[in-house]
Amino acid sequence: MIDFNVPPYVGNELKYVEEAVVKNRKLCGDGPFTKKCSEWLEDKTGTSKALLTTSCTHATELAALLTDIKEGDEVIMPSYTFVSTADAFVLRGAKAVFVDIRPDTMNIDENKIEEAITEKTRAIVPVHYAGVSCEMDKIMDLAHKYNLYVIEDAAQGVMSTYKGQALGTIGDFGCYSFHETKNYSMGEGGALVINDSSYNERAEILREKGPNRSKFFRGQVDKYTWVDFGDSYLPSELNAAYLYAQLIHADEINENRLESWNTYYHELISLQDEGKIELPTIPTGCKHNAHMFYIKCRDIEERSALISYLKENGILAVFHYVPLHSAPAGLKFGRFSGEDSYTTKESERLLRLPLYYGLTKQDQHTVIKQVKNFYRCKK
Repeated sequence: MIDFNVPPYVGNELKYVEEAVVKNRKLCGDGPFTKKCSEWLEDKTGTSKALLTTSCTHATELAALLTDIKEGDEVIMPSYTFVSTADAFVLRGAKAVFVDIRPDTMNIDENKIEEAITEKTRAIVPVHYAGVSCEMDKIMDLAHKYNLYVIEDAAQGVMSTYKGQALGTIGDFGCYSFHETKNYSMGEGGALVINDSSYNERAEILREKGPNRSKFFRGQVDKYTWVDFGDSYLPSELNAAYLYAQLIHADEINENRLESWNTYYHELISLQDEGKIELPTIPTGCKHNAHMFYIKCRDIEERSALISYLKENGILAVFHYVPLHSAPAGLKFGRFSGEDSYTTKESERLLRLPLYYGLTKQDQHTVIKQVKNFYRCKK
């Protein structure tokens, strides 16, 4: 069976985990490896501050706390996203306002956002689907016009850029994921990227249960005490050690994934030319990280048939999100603004093919061959 995903592994992960245990004798959060990961992210993205978290969900929750999202507020986001995008704000009592997507990138339609803005709107949450950037210039213009926060859900966007700027560093905050399905993994984990240094100190406090502990360890106060509410968003040092082994090989991983992505694209473009499938679109100014490769079938019935055909031939391919606005919790905690022209229709056509670091050329060509065979046999 050709798996859909295999968590990345470069070879030194266990060595670094052992170093954390035996040499550093530090297992809880904010040890040497946590600091190395944060420094890597800050250096790579140019952000003011990067804080590792236990998940991208928790990174987004931290952003919601820092922006003081509260009951009665509204937060604009696409419906085509993972539940965490909405959960972080719903937990604060806010309403998720869903906006239609663009069919070319599956990202929020920047031209539909303004009509969704009300006097209750506090933030826009663009989701960079598949590591391809939203149209951030237009989104930032709207945020400045209406005095709104922008919290980038860049869960899939590490190493991607928009007009040369790292995803996650364009808005007020950015949220990354290091889940095992992502390009770089610590099993479960994430990071909050802070682009306005005035939030740095409070973010450290909220992330560490509420005391000014970080200031104490930097020698800025002679003792630490409880100064604010907070929660425990620190990942284990073991997770950070595992992640750091991959971050120092980030370019290698990125190039390997891009090679596989480009192979899929060039080998399957003939099916697009014949009008049988659609391939991903990468807009000008967007540099993606090959987080995923998807095709779009004619409709949900064809997609289901292709999934079954590939499985029968030893290949695991999957569809992605069911739009949030049609889910029970979406109906309870949110509303859809405007018309659902593309969100549901396009989501029902999308199929993700196997793509991960180390995917062999043989396995990839088997996937390509079977996708082509399916459409050759299809009348």
